[in-house]
Amino acid sequence: MNEDDDTATTGATYDYIVIGSGFGGSVSALRLAQKGYTVLVVEKGRWYDKGDFARSTWNLKRWLWIPTLKLTGIMRVTIFRHIAILSGVGVGGGSLVYAATLPVPKQAFFNSGSWASLNDWARVLQPHYDTAYRMLGAGFNPRLGPGDQALERVARRIGREEEFHPAKVGIFFARAPGEAGQTVADPYFDGAGPPRAPCEHCGACMTGCRHNAKNSLDKNYLYLAQAVGARVLAETEVCGVRPLGPHGRGGYAVQVRDSTCWWPRRRTLRARGIVFAGGALGTVKLLLQLKAGAMPHLSDRVGCDIRTNNECLIAVTTADKTEDFSQGIAIGSVLHTDPDSHLEPVRYGAGSGTWRLGMLPMAYGRNAWMRLGRMVREMARHPREYARIFTVGNWAQRSQVLLFMQHLDSTLRLRLGRTGRLRTELDVGPAPQAHIPRAEVLARLYAQEIKGKPFTLLTEQLLDIPSTAHILGGAVMGVDAATGVIDASGRLFGYRNALVCDGSVVSANPGVNPSLTITAIAEHIMAQVPARL
Repeated sequence: MNEDDDTATTGATYDYIVIGSGFGGSVSALRLAQKGYTVLVVEKGRWYDKGDFARSTWNLKRWLWIPTLKLTGIMRVTIFRHIAILSGVGVGGGSLVYAATLPVPKQAFFNSGSWASLNDWARVLQPHYDTAYRMLGAGFNPRLGPGDQALERVARRIGREEEFHPAKVGIFFARAPGEAGQTVADPYFDGAGPPRAPCEHCGACMTGCRHNAKNSLDKNYLYLAQAVGARVLAETEVCGVRPLGPHGRGGYAVQVRDSTCWWPRRRTLRARGIVFAGGALGTVKLLLQLKAGAMPHLSDRVGCDIRTNNECLIAVTTADKTEDFSQGIAIGSVLHTDPDSHLEPVRYGAGSGTWRLGMLPMAYGRNAWMRLGRMVREMARHPREYARIFTVGNWAQRSQVLLFMQHLDSTLRLRLGRTGRLRTELDVGPAPQAHIPRAEVLARLYAQEIKGKPFTLLTEQLLDIPSTAHILGGAVMGVDAATGVIDASGRLFGYRNALVCDGSVVSANPGVNPSLTITAIAEHIMAQVPARL
């Protein structure tokens, strides 16, 4: 349902303007509209239908988000001093580009971080996790691909075979043989949702599902929100928010501009309430700008407690052509390698090989010179193997990216630099690590299973900058403004009728893919908003 009527925003005052259409913003849009509020969702990315997605990552215009170069795709890459971040852009936010995995964190997540004393979160969020599972169409992957089978063999080698299992994912799979390749009526919401088609296990989930199988937010929360009156204004970026009256008692004036034009128009919209849901990067940057200007009463904790899953990404590539590692879903299985760590094999669809341009043979060490020396020695020891791998024809069919995640905690801080750009600083605990010895051991075991060699991103190898697709925090929950940015109901300290509802509110390290948890917390926050009288 692609509804983007710009004329409807002219001169209108909404009950709520929701900034962002990812997991927090989409939940907010539906639940507020169901409670009788008029809702406008502002999203800087484009609308994408199944036929609009890139066929491979080489189609940069439809894959990468760099609007100054007229690249308006769904993947944004942001590199800071301490972390490189992969995030999603478009109507549906990160759901367009994520791997659709939906795990619940372990108990430690609910009992740690700045939110720990505010609630019995495991109990409070349990019904919201159930709702999120239902809304996102969660189910177990029914078919293991070659990359998953290799991980299962690694599990047996380390004596953890009972800790290997198919991933629970938000993807529609064929329920009967006759459904394969067929479009069927909405299978999730008693006919209220859009028609769907079963997964073809092509591995291209993260370049955008071209087969209408992935349960991205435009097919559930946002689709249903529009059906009850919410509006979506795409290709529009919020550049300012001004409270009307003391602490926002009279509502908010929201300044917006076109996000995909070189000479953008600027307009002002009005709302009685506002929901910040632009993801950790978008929300934190905007809140930092507002604290320095129009909203000075925001907590001094804005930008603190930035977390990742303490993860690393290692690609394993083989010249062996007996298996096609692009077959399956983006993440089809998971191995709990120890009580604090998880390993998932990640794949791209056939033809998507741009990541190979940024990869170097894996070599760990204390500094870049040591890593480069070890890398050169490794290639000198196996010149023929590396020559075959460097010239392999289809990288996605010959590679699996291993995603290693940990529950262990460390935090960064985001600040605005002198030019207004975000920059990172160390906060509490050690910095996230680009090189994790346990991950190296597992990657080498996996490489043996597929007769390949492990590679890491050059930003990790040369600059010691780890990568993450799971940036969280920056507007965390607290008892008061001295300990957090929002309260346990998502309300901004210092301002009325202003909520934060996205990954920036996650107040501890989940240690697993966080999309389900963001959705559950958003459901909790929206449950605290009373119905419109």
